[in-house]
Parts: sequence; C-alpha cells; structure tokens
Amino acid sequence: MSPWKAANVGDHVNTIDTPALLLDMDAFEHNLNRMMSALDRHGVRLRPHAKSHKCPQIALRQIALGAVGICCQKVSEAAVFVEAGVNNVLITNEIVGQTKLKHLMDLAAKAQIGVLVDHASQIDALAKAAHLRGVTLDVYVEVNVGANRCGVSPGLAAYELAEQISSTENLRFAGLHCYQGTAQHMRLPTQRAQAIAAAAQAALDTRTLIEARGIPVQTITGAGTGTFMLERDSGIYTELQAGSYIFMDSDYGRNELSENEVSFQNSLFVLTTVMSRPSEEQAIVDAGLKASSVDSGMPIVWQRDDLQYVKASDEHGVIATPDGDSLSLESRLMLIPGHCDPTVNLYDDIICVRGEVVEAVWPISARGALL
Repeated sequence: MSPWKAANVGDHVNTIDTPALLLDMDAFEHNLNRMMSALDRHGVRLRPHAKSHKCPQIALRQIALGAVGICCQKVSEAAVFVEAGVNNVLITNEIVGQTKLKHLMDLAAKAQIGVLVDHASQIDALAKAAHLRGVTLDVYVEVNVGANRCGVSPGLAAYELAEQISSTENLRFAGLHCYQGTAQHMRLPTQRAQAIAAAAQAALDTRTLIEARGIPVQTITGAGTGTFMLERDSGIYTELQAGSYIFMDSDYGRNELSENEVSFQNSLFVLTTVMSRPSEEQAIVDAGLKASSVDSGMPIVWQRDDLQYVKASDEHGVIATPDGDSLSLESRLMLIPGHCDPTVNLYDDIICVRGEVVEAVWPISARGALL
C-alpha cells in the first residue's frame, strides 16, 4: 500500500499524483441510471457483479437504485460487502475446502448468501457445514449453457442436483445459474444473439424438466454487460448479473452494437504522466503492467486517436507518437483500460472526479480478496 494517497477530496484534477484510477462521476451515474431504466417494467431483477468494482460504496449505490443484491466471485470478497451492510450476496462460484466452507457459513449467519454447485459431493459438504453452523444456505445449480467452464449439462444432470438440494436440510434450492460468459465479447450482434438464444433454450429446457418433476425453479440468473438485453427479453431469465456497465473498457468498446442496444459511457480511466520523451516517435508514461491490465489488450489513449499505447512493462508504458507531436514531459493522459475488472484490483482507491474537482476517494475494500 502506498504511504500516501494520489489525491484528497477537493483537489483539482491537475494535482492528482499518477498513476491513479479515476472515476468520472457524471458518466458513472449516467451508467447506473441507464441500466435501471433499461430494466424498468421488464420484470427482471438486477444483481450486479461486484467483482468489477470491489467497492462497497458502489454496491450500496446500485442497491439504492433498485438492485436486489450483488454477485461476488470469492468468499473473502463477499465478506467485505457483508461487513459494509450488503445483506444479499450470490457467490457465483463453487466453494470447496473446509476453511472456505466455515467462512461461508459465518457469512450465512449474517446475510442471505447464495452459492453454486455442479457436483453432488459439493452439496454434501455444504449441507454438513450448514448443519454444524445452524444456518440455511441458498444453493443454485450451475448449468453449462455454452461457456464450457463450470456447470453440469442442461437437463437431467441439473435436475438430479436440484432434487438432492431440495431434499437436504439446511439447503434451499434457489434456482439455476446460466451464465454464457464467452458471449460477452463476441463482436457482432448476430453472434451474441445466437449464443444467448442457445443459452436461453438450454435454461428453459432444464427448468421445464425440473418443474415437471415437482420442483419449482424460482430464479434463472445470468447475463453480462455484453448481452443483458438479450437475457432481459428472453422471457426466461429472471435476474441479470451485468457488472462492467458501470465502468466499460476498451474490450467492450470493440463490440459492435445493434441499432436497439443500450450503450454505456466510459467512466473508468487510468491517469498517467509522461516521464520520458526519448524520441519524436515515443513517449514513456508511468502506467505500465502494474497500473492497467493488458489481458484483453493494451489501454487506449482517451480522446487522442493520434496516440497509441503499444507496449507495457512493470512500471512503464510506451506511447507511439506522430513525428513532431507536442506531447512533452509532465503531459498527462487518460487511458481506457483494456479490462476494467483486473485493473481495478491493482489499486487501493478509486478517485471520484466531477468536472475538475475530486469529489470523493473510495477505498477498493475487496482488492486482493482472492480466498
């Protein structure tokens, strides 16, 4: 952790130390309201994924606007949000191991906690731990609807797990988790539509089979920022897990949108400073691999189409510049990260800016919560 903060409330943006993670509050609030407006009167709930921001202040704002709760990916991540007052958390992951199960049950004693399963032995372990702690846990069957990561096959395999959960004390069958993650960054609208149509059909077939055998399926949860309108309009999904919509990044920016798709604004930026100008063709900035994730591509220089971020090392970023460009030492640039989620996890704080003034500094309290 840095011995000092990059900025304090009331500072002018020109005095923010770099590299720093900035949140444009006007764009951020636009995105919050845009999502809720897009879901209004459609009969689906929003459960935004907090792995995107890891910040309780953001989660509480999402809930205040109507979100039913949040998603997390890790038990330790969920613990941070429960401690901050979030009382409805779905951990969209399978949880194994006695240490994690103990922590999970401690959370279930304080808040409504959900978790995923895709194997019978996971259910047995959850039931034993919940019984010992004297809590009831919401359990969702994860169905592989095309992402080919975790999850059981649609249909009978999902029913068998749902039946096991329903007949087990201290566990409540809460529904189906049907997230098609690979569809989020399919570039063409037709590709995304085809992928979600297949996922929705698999979810429908599975729900129909389970309910035909006497077990109600109250919730089908999934969706992401790249496809949420497709799940919204499917008539099958009841809950949407979009997370990146509050920030956006350059990877989502490469998605081609159809005429009717909702667009969101870039609100998350890495502020960086030119620290070296070794030639007319290159400028070196102080934001490298430890300041912006490059797993989904290099950052983009905001509102400077003439500049290209071409290379990153630990503490340096290389900007390709046109000959004779006026970029000089101490020039400041705003970068759009390639992938917002892992970029946020690199910082202790997010600096909230409105206009040219720092309005707030929010701790990224779940940063590094990997357990």
